Amino acid sequence: MERREQVILTNMCMLRKGTQVLVEEKVGPYAGGITFPGGHVEEHEPIVDSVIREMKEETGLTIEAPKLCGIKEWINEDGSRYLVFLFTADRFSGELISSEEGRVFWMEQDEILKSNWIWHMDDLLKVMADGEFAELFLDSADDWKPVLK
Repeated sequence: MERREQVILTNMCMLRKGTQVLVEEKVGPYAGGITFPGGHVEEHEPIVDSVIREMKEETGLTIEAPKLCGIKEWINEDGSRYLVFLFTADRFSGELISSEEGRVFWMEQDEILKSNWIWHMDDLLKVMADGEFAELFLDSADDWKPVLK
């Protein structure tokens, strides 16, 4: 029995500064509201290195010691698995600069769900901010119903 599957690896990071978190308002095909910065893992790239690189590319900031706090995943129509490694960090250096991917800015964490946020951000925060769950699985077989575990 074959135990391999096609997987798309990505990352996302909630960077904290006191009571604020860094958010991104994406542009282009991934637009749709407030989210956390992140992106794809390059071939043969360590997962932690990928989130440090993506944060630098999208925010201008160099994060230190990101902590893996959970995963978000779903199965695409073609059968491939889309996996997002979720990180938090609170140590960084550099100057905040938006990229072509979207505008980045600091926001009070308790204001996120009062803003225009991405699909399932409420459930994502239960993993990333609260630590209440370790996984957010979006079930395509059940109209993309979120399942928290």
